[in-house]
Amino acid sequence: MFRRSGGHCVATFAYDEVRVLKKVAGEVVGLLTDGMDHTDPVVSRLFPDIYPDSPEDSQEFRLYTESDLKTAKIDQAGAILAALPDEGEGEVRLDGEAAEAWLMAINDARLAMGTRLDIGAETDLSDELDQAVLEDPGSSRVFQLSVYAYLGYLQESLLNALPEIK
Repeated sequence: MFRRSGGHCVATFAYDEVRVLKKVAGEVVGLLTDGMDHTDPVVSRLFPDIYPDSPEDSQEFRLYTESDLKTAKIDQAGAILAALPDEGEGEVRLDGEAAEAWLMAINDARLAMGTRLDIGAETDLSDELDQAVLEDPGSSRVFQLSVYAYLGYLQESLLNALPEIK
């Protein structure tokens, strides 16, 4: 997928990949701009308590840091939206800074999806996908697990291309 080309990470995306990435990045932006609910497990995953044993200290820390962190996450998802072709398929060229923004945005998207799909560190994604296909091959869960796996592949390919351009 991503490869190094001079000082850039380069990938060519098919039409469906562009659509999926725009949707995923747009959903992250929406989650962060539509009034965040800290009781939502996804929001809690993206903005974890810094002091798990002290909710009051975590709340105070959040008061001073959350706005900047939220803005950074929105900007990182925006970097994906800005780099993708407007319509159809096309090539994406990322310099080191843009590539790092993509990595962070993909990570946020995977954290959000993983939380919604109940995927943990011990989950075997291949087994999970196989089971979902056996239960209902046309289900939204199969699609969501496939997108989650695709984002992992994309993230890994970008990570492999990134060190070479720094």
